Amino acid sequence: MFVAREIPAEHKDLIHDVSYDYHGRRMATCSSDQSVKVWDLGEDGQWHCTASWKTHSGSVWKVTWAHPEFGQVLASCSFDRTAAVWEEQVVGSGNGTSQGQSHWVKRSSLVDSRTSVTDVKFAPKHLGLQLATCSKDGTVRIYEAPDIMNLGQWQLQNEIHHKLSCSCVSWNLSRVHPPMLAVGSNDPNTSAGGKVQIHEHNEANRKWHRLETLMAITDAVHDVAFAPNLGRSYHLLAIASKDVRIMMLKPYREQGTGAGASLAKLDISLAAQFNDHDSQVWRVEWNITGTILASSGDDGCVRLWKANYLNNWKCITVLRGDGTSRPTSGPSMSGSIMNGQDPKTSPAAFKSQTSWYT
Repeated sequence: MFVAREIPAEHKDLIHDVSYDYHGRRMATCSSDQSVKVWDLGEDGQWHCTASWKTHSGSVWKVTWAHPEFGQVLASCSFDRTAAVWEEQVVGSGNGTSQGQSHWVKRSSLVDSRTSVTDVKFAPKHLGLQLATCSKDGTVRIYEAPDIMNLGQWQLQNEIHHKLSCSCVSWNLSRVHPPMLAVGSNDPNTSAGGKVQIHEHNEANRKWHRLETLMAITDAVHDVAFAPNLGRSYHLLAIASKDVRIMMLKPYREQGTGAGASLAKLDISLAAQFNDHDSQVWRVEWNITGTILASSGDDGCVRLWKANYLNNWKCITVLRGDGTSRPTSGPSMSGSIMNGQDPKTSPAAFKSQTSWYT
């Protein structure tokens, strides 16, 4: 039974993103009030705000957690054209800090972008402490911390340039394939070409190369998410646009010995497409095994999708902001929105109901 729980976040403006840590016991929220809040799940099952601070001089679009192997580390990005890395500092009991409050210190500010930084994501743990950002100017930047004990030093490793503005980025989580990124664009022009590009890192020349452009995706893309890969020979990529799409990417290598043959190619097919939200879809998120996909849209609902033994994807549950759920798919429903905000700008209405995915 899925239960929605409303959390009085007390942000003074729209909430743009909610992010859970690796274990699902901590949560970070960010808002147009230029602040980030950190929440801990108490023994009573309630979420308690343990930190709140102003992070940027503009709206904060996204916030994300690093793997706990690197400590308690957050990254945020903002309209102020910067991304920032934050680390939780252990505070002694005699410094006057309120009991139960943690102290977060800015370790680095990444200022290479000249436009709004729209997304920020840490790389999977096996790739080390790397960070990808994407900007309105169409540039994806890959940073790396050479010394995980000194988060004040980040090196810009690569820049990937696109003709269209970038709205979202996702790392492929597979350990057995080369590093891969999916980048989405929210350019409203449907004639501008494919809105999702796939890039792969070539270890030989230490550069990122564009593998494919998903030409079938011509509408504005708001979110992309690679599914965790637990032994699959192919990748699943969820795309949030005017509908929900799940793309299957099968790597293969061309015959030959030239430099071009060293790069994998992708056999791309559409695994599933849904318009049940009957509205814009703003967020997609996979569970830990990559078998269930959650999506949220302007209809005020969260829908859960799962494939059967024939690999046909179906809606298995519809969740509403008022806490009710339906076990099977049906017509779009309107419901109350958590914190009284629109789901497209308040992913809390989505992720607060889907904390199970961690």
